[in-house]
Amino acid sequence: MATPHPSTTVEAPAAVKILIAGGFGVGKTTMVGAVSEIAPLRTEEYLTRASVGIDDLAGVDQKDTTTVALDFGRITVSPELVVYLFGTPGQERFWFMWNDLVNGALGGVVIADTRRLDTSFASIDFFEGRGIPFVVAINCFHGHNTRTPEEVRAALDLDPQVPMLIGDARERAFGRDVLLALVDHLIDLAAAVPAVPAVPAG
Repeated sequence: MATPHPSTTVEAPAAVKILIAGGFGVGKTTMVGAVSEIAPLRTEEYLTRASVGIDDLAGVDQKDTTTVALDFGRITVSPELVVYLFGTPGQERFWFMWNDLVNGALGGVVIADTRRLDTSFASIDFFEGRGIPFVVAINCFHGHNTRTPEEVRAALDLDPQVPMLIGDARERAFGRDVLLALVDHLIDLAAAVPAVPAVPAG
């Protein structure tokens, strides 16, 4: 009689969730698409006359679509680790989605546009209010940057420890560097947490 092969257990890879947030038209969908290894899931709809007076198109007047639920992408780091990216909708009328999307997120990325820095405040407040670590990615559209890093940091009132990178969200290398900066930031924060002393037995 043949000896049955011992059963093997295939463990699912660990999953890490990262939220990509920011104002309307700052490049969230673009960044998720640039770094995702799969064709990203997008929930974009065309802007219509109904959005006139509701959605602020200042600085993005050429934009004709908007994310109404989320963007989703995936990066397989190794057989043991998969990173899932969730891009938030940028328009204020869809912000209620953020509370669901943030569940289980390890950290976040706030994408900002130097021409419209005020659109980043809500995302920064959102992460800070929930104690979720984040980094800031300044998206320079076509190399357009009107402020120095020091001016941007001051305008956004960022903690000195919050990493900030400047680049083009269309470039995969920039998206990679932003995510790596977030990982390094998370590691630094974890290392700074004092160890809890062991309780003596008995």
